[in-house]
Amino acid sequence: MRKTLTSLAVLGGLAAGGAVAAAPATAGRVDPVQRSLNSLVSVDKFPGASASVRQADGRVRHYAAGAGNLRTGKKMPADARVRIASNTKMFTATVVLQLVGEGKVELDEPVETYLPGLVRGAGGIDGRKITVRQLLQQTSGLPDYDDELFTDFLNALHTYYEPHDLLKVAFARAPESKPGEKFVYSNTNYILAGLIVQKVTGRPVGEQITKRIIEPLGLRHTYWPADGETTIRGAHPRGYFPAVGGNPPVDISESESSAGWAAGALVGTPSDINTFLAGLLGGKLLKPAELAEMKKTVDAPGFDTVGGSRYGLGLATFKLTCGGFAWTHGGIAPGYVTYVGIAPSGKAASIAVNSMVAEASAAEHLDKSLDTALCG
Repeated sequence: MRKTLTSLAVLGGLAAGGAVAAAPATAGRVDPVQRSLNSLVSVDKFPGASASVRQADGRVRHYAAGAGNLRTGKKMPADARVRIASNTKMFTATVVLQLVGEGKVELDEPVETYLPGLVRGAGGIDGRKITVRQLLQQTSGLPDYDDELFTDFLNALHTYYEPHDLLKVAFARAPESKPGEKFVYSNTNYILAGLIVQKVTGRPVGEQITKRIIEPLGLRHTYWPADGETTIRGAHPRGYFPAVGGNPPVDISESESSAGWAAGALVGTPSDINTFLAGLLGGKLLKPAELAEMKKTVDAPGFDTVGGSRYGLGLATFKLTCGGFAWTHGGIAPGYVTYVGIAPSGKAASIAVNSMVAEASAAEHLDKSLDTALCG
């Protein structure tokens, strides 16, 4: 369920603080992480795959397999920019929790307090009954706008959306559940979280993410796209709509990020995501009280293919074969998928592929690749 902008149903139609090394080429033995990436290309038919693994002491290793451009045959770059999709939710939640620490937002206050009169819709949708915590925890019951917005996926890629356009689509549908009743993943929650950030600070949410997270952590290759910006800056692999229904892959590298906004707009690199995870869980972004709130979780069935996952405030758990769990999120954007996590040891890993997921088995193999990177 690490989704943003699209789902399997729709598809039916860094390097700071340490040395950076490439994957080793040892005679007669392939590094397990490299082997997992090779399999994502050969078995799951992703054009290319890359990974970055950051040890707790800051040492970094990058990996790559397959093609970054199917037209030219250019190899997959090892640590290039991709659309990081729903990983954006971790950034948005962090800013909201920073505002909580500053006394400007209360987690258990109704959304109505910050966005009066906005949250009203079909089936009794009412912002007076939904709290800020429930937005971040995915327990508001609000329907997901992307289930309707992207039924004609390829033709929607170049449509610009304002946040209120997305909410209008969501609020026309009945709620998935009552507020606080259960986990229901919905990008709508994080559109509202972004609007709360803007209302409280008086500044754009992308600017707040940049000033509060990206710049302090030195994430040099992560950025919030400008309005109407459809290309990816700098070196990046081409991104593809997968080969489904007998059709060849379609290059969809250029697409609108506005449909993700505070739920999924960011562009970044695997190593930058690892730096973010290390900074967040290492206490560089949140005070202990707010980080503790972020880690309070509820059952999140279906969030990953491993099972037993739980969801906090923009963070989820990922069960590891080597014991315990990692903190994770991940996401799917047009042309790109990223699975990320940080283990209890402080080791962080991010896996990126340059095509969307067309088969459930491919999602399982991405989870296994992440586990391999964190447990190996």
